Amino acid sequence: MKKECVAMLLAGGQGSRLHALTSHVAKPAVPFGGKYRIIDFPLSNCINSGIDTVGVLTQYRPLELNSYIGNGQPWDLDRSDGGVHILPPYMREGEKGTWYKGTANAIFQNLSFIEAYDPEYVLILSGDHVYKMDYADLLRRHKEAGAACTIAVLEVPMEEASRFGIMNVDENDDIYEFEEKPKKPKSNLASMGIYIFTWSKLRDYLIADEADEKSSNDFGKNIIPAMLGAGEKMTVYRFRGYWKDVGTIDSLWEANMDMLSNDGDNGIDLYDPEWTIYARSPIRPPHFAGPTARIDHSMVTGGCEVYGAVEHSVLFHSVVVEEGAVVRSSILMPGTVVKAGAVVEYAIIAENTVIGEKAHVGAVPEEGGELGIAVVAQNLKVGPEAVVPPKAMITRNVKGGAVK
Repeated sequence: MKKECVAMLLAGGQGSRLHALTSHVAKPAVPFGGKYRIIDFPLSNCINSGIDTVGVLTQYRPLELNSYIGNGQPWDLDRSDGGVHILPPYMREGEKGTWYKGTANAIFQNLSFIEAYDPEYVLILSGDHVYKMDYADLLRRHKEAGAACTIAVLEVPMEEASRFGIMNVDENDDIYEFEEKPKKPKSNLASMGIYIFTWSKLRDYLIADEADEKSSNDFGKNIIPAMLGAGEKMTVYRFRGYWKDVGTIDSLWEANMDMLSNDGDNGIDLYDPEWTIYARSPIRPPHFAGPTARIDHSMVTGGCEVYGAVEHSVLFHSVVVEEGAVVRSSILMPGTVVKAGAVVEYAIIAENTVIGEKAHVGAVPEEGGELGIAVVAQNLKVGPEAVVPPKAMITRNVKGGAVK
């Protein structure tokens, strides 16, 4: 059962910044890109990178996420000697049960799972990022540097560096300082929240961190600074490619729109035969465009019926756009129905929601103004002729007229 590298995927976050979209599901289970969910990206990266043992640490509203992952078959992770494992918090003998208190504590609570595979290295991943990365390259960098910890970093514009955890490195790309959202950053190497550790080292730091009652039990706040302070060899892996933290409404919308870009460097390439993103997709017939349909620069997936106009939008399976309706620069999640004459623009509509006849959801942002994406939660009805303004967060059924 010994594995060279085991991946631990942190997927228990509440996703409060996604508001209505995570009222019933964990953030990694939020639909993305027409036929995927956010967690498909790190899971696919693992199997494409040759990592076949993955622990998925769940916590907040895990039912749909657990059901979606199942036995791991879509990602070739249904294996008897590894595969994917759901790891919720649990009560140990003689102790009170507790939620995961932080990212480091989540790993600490699963020491026995990791030790069952006796790995040389442990890869720590987040479940809310959209990107393609060959973790074998990250591991190779870690080995060549002889590091205790290697952190994946992305070069960001210097004027935006103060929004990130920044790694300051020497001429060999070894880390000498970590700054969390510095006011005056010294570099633009932003941590991606993707770490690989030599397991024998990480284990000791996790145990010491758990014993510290003042600790936040967090990798960024506690484990990384502790290792740096102790003089451990730490280095960076420079990632060059598309990466998006889709933890906010705007970033989720932008990442979906990026896929529609004509610029191949601006969005994630879902058509790369060398790096397939796998998913558990429902079986649906091909989409149908009626005689009055107009579909322009959009992704329309199986089971959709379009009789109106769809422009620069992403439609998940089983969406219906009736005659005279207009969908513009929006994301319509599975089972959405847009009734005749309705307009949906710059909006995200969650699953199984009905937009009533001649309703208007969202608006084109003013030039130079804020994006202002309107969001309607799942299983709702927006009444006929209702007007839902930009930035609105609809979490209940609404009748006609203006929505405040």
